[in-house]
Amino acid sequence: MLPMRLFRSRAFSAGNAAIFCTFGALFAAVFFFAQFLQSGLGYSPLSTGLRLLPWTATFISIAPIAGAMADRIGERPLMTTGLVLQAAGLAWVAAIAKTGLTYSDLIAPLILGGVGVSLAIPAAQNSVVGSVDDDDLGKAAGANSMMRELGGVFGVAVAVAAFAGGGHYGSPATFIDGFRPAIVAAAAISAVGAVAASLLPTRRRGSEDVLTGGVTGGVVVASEAVA
Repeated sequence: MLPMRLFRSRAFSAGNAAIFCTFGALFAAVFFFAQFLQSGLGYSPLSTGLRLLPWTATFISIAPIAGAMADRIGERPLMTTGLVLQAAGLAWVAAIAKTGLTYSDLIAPLILGGVGVSLAIPAAQNSVVGSVDDDDLGKAAGANSMMRELGGVFGVAVAVAAFAGGGHYGSPATFIDGFRPAIVAAAAISAVGAVAASLLPTRRRGSEDVLTGGVTGGVVVASEAVA
């Protein structure tokens, strides 16, 4: 159902690897951040949701801009920068996590991580679907969706394993003892995604990305802005 020849395109392969790591780190953070605010800092479910807004608001405010920028400057700088920012934001949260932490200390790293993932996701999608010809668009989009879901499952599994190795739910302090390594693991996944994103081919105006492989190769025009 999924032609293996598509993976001969560096844009397709690197884009899917990067989106796998992007969602791995994102889902791990989603899974633990709400628990951290409730079990670690004592906020109610409603207060927790409201306090996560600075992080989640970036998804609807930055992502549309990132999608337009990807057509102008290419996907690689956006994906690499975005995943580095996400890794930095997650590592920042892990570094400052403690009982009694004030919410104001969380705002900056939450926004930083949110901006990062909001830059990376549209660029990764552009990279994958822009690397195939029209006949393979549905297959490429399906592969991209599959990598997002698998990445999310992988990220949560890794983060939960890291949490279990360092803490438990017995008290706020012991929860945070496990929360820190879990978020460090998420940051590491994001950093791996940045490495994968750096392997994307450079997109220039008028350039083409060739799917190599003899008769199975096809030429597809990269997503470029029109002057």
